[in-house]
Amino acid sequence: MGITAGDKAAQREGHRQPSKKEEKKQEAVVEAVLFAMGESVELRQLAAAIDGDEQEARLAVERLKQRYDKGRRGIQIIELDGCYQMCTRMEYYDNLIRVAVTPKKHMLTDVMLETLSIVAYKQPVTKLEIEKIRGVKSDHAVNRLVEYNLVQEVGRLDAPGRPALFATTEEFLRRFGIGSREELPDMDPVRAEEIRSEVEEELNIHMENEEST
Repeated sequence: MGITAGDKAAQREGHRQPSKKEEKKQEAVVEAVLFAMGESVELRQLAAAIDGDEQEARLAVERLKQRYDKGRRGIQIIELDGCYQMCTRMEYYDNLIRVAVTPKKHMLTDVMLETLSIVAYKQPVTKLEIEKIRGVKSDHAVNRLVEYNLVQEVGRLDAPGRPALFATTEEFLRRFGIGSREELPDMDPVRAEEIRSEVEEELNIHMENEEST
């Protein structure tokens, strides 16, 4: 790359011309800062980042900008009122939109998978039943599963407080490659009976407490 007008101006003003190695490091620092910040960065901040003055920072960011423009990279650097920002090159916006409109498959944590399996085998089921089986509060996990359209509210239990009943959705069947709920793998009979007994006991205690208040 030849000497730019900015380089010549710097030389005329008495600025020390950094070596090629120093220039590359300055550009790398500017690139790292602009990428990490994700928003416009003031020239004085870039100067502080490269441990130099604003003139050095301006030359470094302009060199980096030229490299991006020359290579027609997907990312460009723009100037906004004396600040600089890294952003997507406008000609690739359509490609970004294609990604944005693609349905997302959400990652399920172990807690969410455990909660989902309880709903799948015990549906329709209340949060109280889920929490009794898991031994901990399950509001967050259930809400996330509803948000991901894997679980839905299907009615209300005819009991004090009318707690909501939850069941799996068609999306759950699609995600796990199951034609119907009847195709779920059989649960271990001993564990199934333990779950049933625990839930019934907890529900009886809960209803007795509700009736006594």
